[in-house]
Amino acid sequence: MEQAIEEHFYNHGKTPTPGCHWCQVRALGLTVVNKVDSAFLPKNFEFINDMVLGKGVEPAEDSFRSGCSCADDGDCQYTGCLCLADLEDDDDIDMNNGIKKAYAYHTHGAKAGSLRSRLQKSTMPLYECHKGCACSSECPNRVVERGRTVPLQIFRTQNRGWGQFVDRYLGEIITAEEADRRRANSAVSQQKDVYLFALDKFTDKDSLDPRLNGPPLEVDGEFMSGPTRFINHSCDPNLRIFARVGDHADKHIHDLALFAIKDITRGEELTFDYVDGVVEEQDELEGNVEGRLVT
Repeated sequence: MEQAIEEHFYNHGKTPTPGCHWCQVRALGLTVVNKVDSAFLPKNFEFINDMVLGKGVEPAEDSFRSGCSCADDGDCQYTGCLCLADLEDDDDIDMNNGIKKAYAYHTHGAKAGSLRSRLQKSTMPLYECHKGCACSSECPNRVVERGRTVPLQIFRTQNRGWGQFVDRYLGEIITAEEADRRRANSAVSQQKDVYLFALDKFTDKDSLDPRLNGPPLEVDGEFMSGPTRFINHSCDPNLRIFARVGDHADKHIHDLALFAIKDITRGEELTFDYVDGVVEEQDELEGNVEGRLVT
């Protein structure tokens, strides 16, 4: 890394400096380790805590927004909760006194907040309560909304608990046209690493919603993202990506949430399968990000 950046990175005090990756990762509960060379994260890369809407991308209007009216957080686990209204009928849904218990997470004991076992191999989206709901911020159906709770480490390389929520994949949400333009630019520059993820879980050519019946928006994590941007591909992954929906009016900009599908030991590299549903073509998987992410 450049000398000035290196001196600041290793020696500066508690006062944050704009553009400094160390200031950013310290605030995000991350550590960065490089025992390979003197390289550091790209200077034009920025850590972010939430999605950034690019040009031409708009959230739903307030008049289309809605949330559940559950007065008790415990009521949000049943199919009567408005946030769970779009769940597909599932014969395996638990019953409690004749009422279907439908949401995705364990609510008590050591597994509280973890994805229920029956969903770990599912392709179903996750529907959560959100800030527009009457339930509290501690509602058990707000796991992804509350954010990452596990510490992570970005580890430089020369090449590249079951059900635990790890983090979201973040980036700039862009139009399909802009995504195609960026792919073309990457091809011209012979850049192998591609960070584009299509938000196509709800894409349906027959949908009455014009935001869902055409080419899907995409998330680009190349220049701004969170720590999950450094996760590598594996055909035998320990994480899986799920579409997560808060306000149903924003299905076109749904979250991409990563959950553990195996027990993961401290220091183990985190991986997921890039072609497990929502991502890039196979021929774009050969490039590795310049690092890896470990617990």
